[in-house]
Amino acid sequence: MRLVVDGSGLERPRAGVGVYTSQILRAMSVDRPDCRLEVFGPRRAWMHVPNTTYRLLPRARFFGRHVQWPAAIRKLRPDAYFGPAGSMPLGDVGSPAAITIHDLAIFRNPKWFPRGQPLSRRLVVPRSVLRADVLVAVSESTARDLVELFGIDRGRIQVVPHGVSAKFHPMSAEERAEARARLRLPERFILFVGTVEPRKNLDTLLDAWVLMRDRPDLVVVGSWGWRYEAIKEKMQRLGPRLHQLDSVDLDELPVIYNLARVLAHPAWYEGFGLPPLVVADAGVVVPADEPEAWRKALEQVIADTDMAADLRHRGILRAAQFSWERAAQLTWRAIDEAITRSTLRR
Repeated sequence: MRLVVDGSGLERPRAGVGVYTSQILRAMSVDRPDCRLEVFGPRRAWMHVPNTTYRLLPRARFFGRHVQWPAAIRKLRPDAYFGPAGSMPLGDVGSPAAITIHDLAIFRNPKWFPRGQPLSRRLVVPRSVLRADVLVAVSESTARDLVELFGIDRGRIQVVPHGVSAKFHPMSAEERAEARARLRLPERFILFVGTVEPRKNLDTLLDAWVLMRDRPDLVVVGSWGWRYEAIKEKMQRLGPRLHQLDSVDLDELPVIYNLARVLAHPAWYEGFGLPPLVVADAGVVVPADEPEAWRKALEQVIADTDMAADLRHRGILRAAQFSWERAAQLTWRAIDEAITRSTLRR
């Protein structure tokens, strides 16, 4: 099989779609080594995946993306198209298509996103959702949103959860001590992981952190996204015990999770959410808009060592149920179904 892949998400390799794209393609290449992947991606991004050819996306934003690129895809005559970033070009790709829908947050609340995305919100994403033969939803929540917002037949949707890399595992005291010194992290800290943008709701966490008694440091791991100016100004006023790590290598994340006393994820909305998955079913649910509730929950988890140990144990067991290998198998199944559906329509 020859599969064309949209690798545009690799432009931001540390963001959620970038991580998903690289992880799922590596796992897919291992699961079906006889298949050839043709990945079209940006100039400043590249990934090593066996049996893969990396090609450059055209530079022009509209004409290149929606006219030149689909023409190049048609010339390759692939067996299928796969869109990990959740969209297709407006032009015909000439093959069956499966795309991954991570979330539909922009349709739930456009104010969470920067202005200047009318083409994507009004045309590209809706047409992609309606044209794709199969939609891969990363959660049942996203599947429900597809049905509710676009009237999609549930039979066209396959739910394929993300995986957890094997790198995320409990580490030894020696490994943690070495990493703490290397990364210059404090002894006690609360961890936030995510792009700094309105939907992630870091503002509520900052308010809760300020209210805490005997509070640990706060470590924010994530790049600046959009509409972050007010939150950045607020962070700058909160002093040296708030640490913002903008460019963390993905290989460092497992040990940062190991070092944290607690992970705080106050996002307003997630289609799936990779940070919470790392500690899935190992947390306390807190209303996103209540800083005082967040203060109490954080103080409780930090102070109650038995509770923290129990949550940690449950999280390890839960996270073990998710793997990129399984995600790859289910994604290939969705692509196979897209080919079958396309054939039956002819």
